Amino acid sequence: MKKVFSTFSPSGWQSVSRLGIALIVALLIGLMAGRVALALAITFGIYSLVQLWNVLRLEFWLRHRRVESPPDISGVWGEVVTIISRIYRRKQYHRARVTGLLREFRRLTTALPEGAVLLGPEHEILWFNRLAGEWLRLRRKRDVGIRIENLVRHPAFVEYLKTGYPTEGALVQDLESDRWLAFNIVRTGTAERQLLMVRDVSEEQQLQSMRKDFVANASHELRSPLTVISGYLDALADDDNLDPTWNTPVLEMRRQAERMRTIIKDLLELSKLESGEHTQGEHPVDMAGMLALLRKEVMALDQHPRDVRLLLESDVLLKGVESELHSVASNLISNAVKYTPPEGEIELRWWVDEAGAHLSVRDTGVGIAEEHIPRLTERFYRVDPGRARSMGGSGLGLAIVKHALQRHDATLQVQSKEGVGSTFTCHFPRSRIIPRSAGALATA
Repeated sequence: MKKVFSTFSPSGWQSVSRLGIALIVALLIGLMAGRVALALAITFGIYSLVQLWNVLRLEFWLRHRRVESPPDISGVWGEVVTIISRIYRRKQYHRARVTGLLREFRRLTTALPEGAVLLGPEHEILWFNRLAGEWLRLRRKRDVGIRIENLVRHPAFVEYLKTGYPTEGALVQDLESDRWLAFNIVRTGTAERQLLMVRDVSEEQQLQSMRKDFVANASHELRSPLTVISGYLDALADDDNLDPTWNTPVLEMRRQAERMRTIIKDLLELSKLESGEHTQGEHPVDMAGMLALLRKEVMALDQHPRDVRLLLESDVLLKGVESELHSVASNLISNAVKYTPPEGEIELRWWVDEAGAHLSVRDTGVGIAEEHIPRLTERFYRVDPGRARSMGGSGLGLAIVKHALQRHDATLQVQSKEGVGSTFTCHFPRSRIIPRSAGALATA
């Protein structure tokens, strides 16, 4: 009680003083008239009517404060009016500030070169900017509050919205406008709000398509003249009347022609993988048997590491395209052989765990510096260009591995240290694992 009285404002003490004086005057009048109770009752009644009148004036002002001025009341009620007016002015200030920020945000999002859609916890549309409305054909009065997967029904987009994979976003072609749209979700760590960014990547897709077509066409056109050149070089090499001084140049030309044939073959295979073209269906593939054959091929080479171990910890089959999985394994093993010295070793491992199926190729070769690892799967990227060319590599092997793995919902993990060696691991999802008994029934 003491704390309450110590926090009274001057107007509060003024009201208490007035009430006290009124009660003292009423008590004196009651004593003189001999009716103390009546005098006190009349005083309390008048005081209550005054307070009720002040409450009614305050209530009226609160309901009409936009058009009515604050009532002129003294005492505690005047202090209440002052406090409410101060809170109302602060509220108006913050509302004006938030409104200004919202208008600025809308102006900025309108100027964005990308579309933006704000989604709720159930992927319902809360807001979108002009470009998103134009590209996705959204209308505010019609589509706000509707789940976006009910409006954008492309399977790749729906899968990305549901799982978040692939992590680089979903790429969708709008058949009506022939526009390519890339979708990326900006996640804030909570499921309450998500920002969906939409980009028009039609030009990039067209350029990429032109590049792929050019590479594929050029590779096809180069095969015939290269075959002719290789044929004449083989004939020259077998000609006993050839001047001995030409033996070394002809041998080098044959080596370079073979390297060109390898590059063209890899370019055609990479173009096929990038185009999404499936030349054959998916079937159970015996990865353990494939690795055993590839090891035999390595051991049959004139030069190979002294120790090539094969660790088969599972006999399960893998659902996929056999030629593409063979390309993955052979490219990884070929790289390990090229960059491992004769006294080194290579380990091929195939195993299964709760995460899925895994294929790893570990070597004790020259290793790779950490800054090169993120770019290893780029076309023609070479850690040591001089060494790679001398070994006859095309620079496309890991790019082929990357795209082939993507077509099998798999990922590539690279661990390496200079001077120690490298480990390339392919991770396949459990959905592609087939028990050997079930695989035998499927192929029968």
